[in-house]
Amino acid sequence: MKDKTIDNEIVIDIKDLKKSFDTLKVLDGIDLTLYRGENVAVLGRSGTGKSVLIKIISGLLKPDSGTVKVLGQEIDKLSLEALQELRMKIGFSFQNSALYDSMSVRANLEFPLVRNKRDLSKSEVNNAIEEVLHEVGLSQTINQMPSELSGGQRKRIGIARTLILKPEIMLYDEPTSGLDPITSIEINNLIVKVQQEYKTSSIIITHDLTCAKNTANKVTMLQKGRFSEIGTFKEVFSSDDESLRSFYDYNFINDK
Repeated sequence: MKDKTIDNEIVIDIKDLKKSFDTLKVLDGIDLTLYRGENVAVLGRSGTGKSVLIKIISGLLKPDSGTVKVLGQEIDKLSLEALQELRMKIGFSFQNSALYDSMSVRANLEFPLVRNKRDLSKSEVNNAIEEVLHEVGLSQTINQMPSELSGGQRKRIGIARTLILKPEIMLYDEPTSGLDPITSIEINNLIVKVQQEYKTSSIIITHDLTCAKNTANKVTMLQKGRFSEIGTFKEVFSSDDESLRSFYDYNFINDK
């Protein structure tokens, strides 16, 4: 997948990132550069540290060593106030959608706006809600509760709640996990649409090769705390690396 909107501005710059939990080395010298307008998929088996990586990028975890710069700012050196301001520019799409079950779709989308942009009028809030629901194709769900939505719909609403603040960076944590193949395709298409229409730069954490192939400009594999080679889907999976071939074969993808 290629996109002409990518430019040379670096939005995330990670150098020699290390993170351990007790004696377990999860990240052992990670280097990654994300350019504006680019989608990068980070692949790997469960438990390899993919989610730890995006938690560090968003400031939810601190690295043991190395540097993580987001929009030019070293994330673990920021004050709480500066970190909260930076997070306004980062959208986090959680694996479980992270919707408030006791709130309607409208209230779920209204919450981040009211909390973070208190100067908006009621009509501006309503317009923003209607706009993002239209973008994710779920205008009809505005008064429904999360329990009334399918898994794919909840994923879409979760993305909409992130988009309502118009982030510059999107972090997707297993966006197609638990979804049927048709719904997964819809989510993949939405990720590409968000990249193109909102001009976002994204890191997509996934073990789904179809998702990586269809949404990412570049892919890499996280294994044993380090990244394998990084490149296009075809470049990475044309490698002679046996672990990459095994991961490819396990996902039952028959075309390169």
